[in-house]
Amino acid sequence: MTGFARTLRAAGGAADSERLQAMLAALDHLDVLDPSDVYWAGRLTLCADPGDLARYDRCFAAYFSGATARPGRTPPPVVARRAAVPEPRAADGEEGGDPRAAAASPAEVLRGRDLARLTAAERAEVARLIALLDAGAERRRSRRFAPAPAGRLDPARTVRETLRRGGEISLLRRRAHRTRPRRVVLIVDVSGSMGPYADALLRFAHAAARSGGRAVEVFSAGTRLTRLTRELRHRDPDAAMAAASAAIPDWSGGTRLGEELKEFLDRFGQRGLARGAVAVIASDGWERGDAALLGAQMARLHRLAHRVVWANPHKARPGYEPLTAGMAAALPHVDDFTSGHSLAALEDLARLIAGSARSGGAGEGSAHA
Repeated sequence: MTGFARTLRAAGGAADSERLQAMLAALDHLDVLDPSDVYWAGRLTLCADPGDLARYDRCFAAYFSGATARPGRTPPPVVARRAAVPEPRAADGEEGGDPRAAAASPAEVLRGRDLARLTAAERAEVARLIALLDAGAERRRSRRFAPAPAGRLDPARTVRETLRRGGEISLLRRRAHRTRPRRVVLIVDVSGSMGPYADALLRFAHAAARSGGRAVEVFSAGTRLTRLTRELRHRDPDAAMAAASAAIPDWSGGTRLGEELKEFLDRFGQRGLARGAVAVIASDGWERGDAALLGAQMARLHRLAHRVVWANPHKARPGYEPLTAGMAAALPHVDDFTSGHSLAALEDLARLIAGSARSGGAGEGSAHA
């Protein structure tokens, strides 16, 4: 949106910072994936007079679709093309169904596609959609108090109010516990077996870091543990990924999850990063090290963390069972066992982190193990 406003301003439009803020505020109440909503949110906020309308239409069409609008005409909002899906034939004697039910937008089709089977263009589109995910952490009660209309009595504020009123008690002040975001720790496996999914999972971690702020910590794991929190603080997803790639020395290497998890707990977890946090491990569980060590460290992590989530991209495959030594050792200490193989699966993972869903898969995985 900032880039579009800059383009419109360069074309002579009145898209200053205040109008841009008004557009962003409008989009908070709309669907940013709906081109019509984006079009009208910008048209009603970024245009100062009737002379800006034609300029806005041309810039919108050129910026979001690459099309060129005819001067003096108002083009319709850019609408995503529907995928070509054949209409189901009606049975004899029955009327044909609604053809819209047999079609889906490209974004909807991509939501369920396995990330390992995408083309380069589809990967770019999925990366753009991942950047829009809201993976904010759930809220937890803090020890600190804040003024509230209801709750326990606040003696100090009540006494100060009484003194201001000349010693007459006229109003009892109340206080309640504040809330703060629960810490989220993401450990992303970047080994060779996770190659088709590592980029998307790191982009998901960037979206989580952007949504959760300082409450989110990100690490990569392979043959060594690398802290990526600072690199993923960049607002631009591509800049963040470039910084993360430069910082990871063991991309597409082996997997020693047990040793890396022990290093994390020794250096960071015991000091507070894992204590009371939602710990998310994104890995296929192909452990080249000692599986018993991984199981022991997972038990240790489970004791420290509020909840442990394991995202395995292979879980979505038909007939999958967690039979690898690493996965079998880890699953008894996992609260939520989910997949991370598609955009829809990453949306489910975001809901798990926010505490608004439970996968229910850990028990099943444990039974298989």
